[in-house]
Amino acid sequence: MSIAQDGLPPLREVIADHGLSARKALGQNFLLDLNLTSKIARRAGDLTQCDVLEIGPGPGGLTRALLMEGARKVVAIEMDNRCLAILDQISAAYPDRLSVIEGNALDVNPLPHLSTPIRVVANLPYNVGTELLIRWLTPPTWPPYWQSLTLMFQKEVAQRIVAAPGSKAYGRLSVLAQWRTDAKLAFEISPQAFTPPPKVTSAVVHLERLDEPRFPADAKDLSRTVSLAFGQRRKMLRASLKSLGKDIEERIREADIDPTTRAEQVSVEEFCRLSRVLFPK
Repeated sequence: MSIAQDGLPPLREVIADHGLSARKALGQNFLLDLNLTSKIARRAGDLTQCDVLEIGPGPGGLTRALLMEGARKVVAIEMDNRCLAILDQISAAYPDRLSVIEGNALDVNPLPHLSTPIRVVANLPYNVGTELLIRWLTPPTWPPYWQSLTLMFQKEVAQRIVAAPGSKAYGRLSVLAQWRTDAKLAFEISPQAFTPPPKVTSAVVHLERLDEPRFPADAKDLSRTVSLAFGQRRKMLRASLKSLGKDIEERIREADIDPTTRAEQVSVEEFCRLSRVLFPK
């Protein structure tokens, strides 16, 4: 058996030994190249003084990279119990630095297991990635518990997060991400890097939180405003927002926006202003 640089067997051997295959129902695609997982871990920044939250570690390729890059502690949430024995082996190689929680990341509160500062780094399962991101961007209070998010998505989702107004990719995710973070597309990853190869290219996005949102707005109100506006993105604002009242044109104008504008042309600042007018406190 060959040995990787962290003293553990290569991931392909680990997967073969445990008879592990990726499950489509869990949104799994295993990233086995430790050079690539190390690149993701390094993009998250200096981890030596941080706890790291990882979602969906699978057989632990990224987990190993985070630990090799010096993460103070990794808390990994995994719902596939087939992976737990493999993660236990990693934990044994890094005593007291890896804690694995079995469960669905949408249901688990990881905070009791983490100490600040906290960074989130994950190759997110395709089926829960967007939902988790929205939750991280719209917590009850701001700033949130995390300092940064370094996340892998399908390239199409990653492009939506960083898209500028006026582009086809610009939408709800763009507004919510850019309102409260500095969001950058870090790099793309070819389908061939995964087992099994997905049908789409993936991309890593790094979001660094801002201590204060760029513009004043209530998170729930802003989220509702952009959801309605982009729910019918080809329509003008006066049509997509008409469920908010008969005087909607007047209120859009009050926010200094033309009611015939389409959502993809409205900037983050304008959406914040619009949400304050639509939902006055």
